Amino acid sequence: MRLKIVAGNWKMNNTINEAQTLIIKTLQQSPKIGANQLTIFAVPFPFLYTASNFVKEKSQFAVAAQNCSSYAKGAFTGEVSATMLASLGIPFCLVGHSERRTIFNENAEVLIEKMKQLLKNRIRPIWCCGENLEQRNTNAHFEVIAAQLKAELFTLDKEEFKNVIIAYEPIWAIGTGLTASATQAQEMHQFIRNEIAINYDLEVANQTTILYGGSCNAENAKELFSLADVDGGLIGGASLQPESFVKLISSMHELH
Repeated sequence: MRLKIVAGNWKMNNTINEAQTLIIKTLQQSPKIGANQLTIFAVPFPFLYTASNFVKEKSQFAVAAQNCSSYAKGAFTGEVSATMLASLGIPFCLVGHSERRTIFNENAEVLIEKMKQLLKNRIRPIWCCGENLEQRNTNAHFEVIAAQLKAELFTLDKEEFKNVIIAYEPIWAIGTGLTASATQAQEMHQFIRNEIAINYDLEVANQTTILYGGSCNAENAKELFSLADVDGGLIGGASLQPESFVKLISSMHELH
């Protein structure tokens, strides 16, 4: 059975006091979820240690970093290595979020190196992909996602790939209030799973967790999470308030 995940990406938000309050309230208010379900807090670097301490005895909660360096170590001021994350016991890390790709110009070569560093340190990458509005409107979205998969994820061998979680985030829906329709989300998730089956095999495809991101909130989560190939969500703004984040977690719990 595939792992079902609700992951909150805080981006560059919160102070340490706000972070602690958000995590504590989420832990207190969340329902007891199933064994194949996981809630992840993807927090900024300064909060990783604190967040990890809050969830360390909570088997259905985990912490993710939002980024890591493509370098193992050395004279790279301001960078944080996968080895450093591993030393904190961080089990997950985002890779290739659209904001990293567009604002910080991270290309396939850099993202492959980041995944290699993470996998070497036994940290599971949450690899993000998505198309922009022009690509969607010109019906190039499948071609764009296929190219991203081929250039980045499919450079991994089968055993490496088994540790990857995928997050499909249509760029046109991130922070805009727009959301892919149920049909759009399902057809893209199914397309990604089919591509995995072609490149690896059906068993690997069926075991791969694929999340939806892009203005997923308490109102639309249940419909999105009920889709056959949608295994949860990578949540932005709605993860910054415990009430809305708990509703998202509850939506997953009620379905599974």
